[in-house]
Amino acid sequence: MHFGMPTLVELPTLEENLRLCTQLGLQFVELNMNLPEYADLARVDKQRLMRAMREDRVYFTLHLDERMDVCDFNPHVAAAYLRTVEEALCLAGEVGIPVLNMHLNPGVYFTLPTHKQYLYAGKEAQYLSGLEKLRALVEANAPSGTLVCIENTDGFTPFMQKGIDLLLQSEKFALTLDVGHMHGIHDADAPFMHARLQRLKHMHLHDATRTPNKNHLPLGEGELDIAQKLRLAAEHDCRLVVEVKTAQALHRSVERLSEYR
Repeated sequence: MHFGMPTLVELPTLEENLRLCTQLGLQFVELNMNLPEYADLARVDKQRLMRAMREDRVYFTLHLDERMDVCDFNPHVAAAYLRTVEEALCLAGEVGIPVLNMHLNPGVYFTLPTHKQYLYAGKEAQYLSGLEKLRALVEANAPSGTLVCIENTDGFTPFMQKGIDLLLQSEKFALTLDVGHMHGIHDADAPFMHARLQRLKHMHLHDATRTPNKNHLPLGEGELDIAQKLRLAAEHDCRLVVEVKTAQALHRSVERLSEYR
C-alpha cells in the first residue's frame, strides 16, 4: 500500500514538495491543478518529474481542477475542460501517472424557499451527454495503467449518481473515498459507495469532526476510526493521500500511521 501527500500551499515549488515527501518516507505527491504552479500543464517540468521518479523513487498522481465541469451549458466552457482532461491524460502517459483524481461538479443551483434547485436536475439528459463525452475522451486517451478516480465531496445528488454509474461503465474510471468528507455529511454517500466498493482505488485520508464540522485534521485529532480506513484501503489496494494541509500536520500524521497499522 502506497502513501502520498498533497501539494502544499506553503511549499510553492516542486522541489520543496519532493524534499518533504522523501523526508517523510512517502511514495508519491498528488499534484493539484488548482495551484498556479500546476494549472497549466504545458509549463510543468516533465523532465523533473521523470527524474524524481528515477532518482528519488517518488511518483505522482494528479488532482484535476476542482471546478472542472464538462457538462457546462456554455459549450466553450465544457470544451475547455475536456481539453484540460485530455492534456492531463497526455501528461499521465508521458510521465507515468497512475491516478487522475476528480470532483464531479454538481453545477449551479438556485436557493429557493424550500430547497436548492440544481439546474442539471432539470436538464439531466444534457448533463449525462456531457459525461458521455468525458468517458469517450478518457477511453480514447488514457494510457494503460492510468485511472480517473471520482471523489466524494458534499453528497451525490440523484443525477450525479446516474452520472457516476455512466462513467463507471468504463474500466478507465474508478472511485476515490475521501473519509473526512464522508464523515462531514453523516455518511450520506456511504450506501452508494459501498455498493460500488469493487471500484475503489484511491483514498484521501485525514481526520475529521462533525461538531464543529472540520476536515483535513491530522490523524488522531478527530473522530474517525483510522485503523478501519486503513484496512479498507488495504483490502482494495488503494493508494492513500494523507490529505492534511500543512507540513507540520503531515509530520504528525505520518508519525502516527504506525500506531494504526
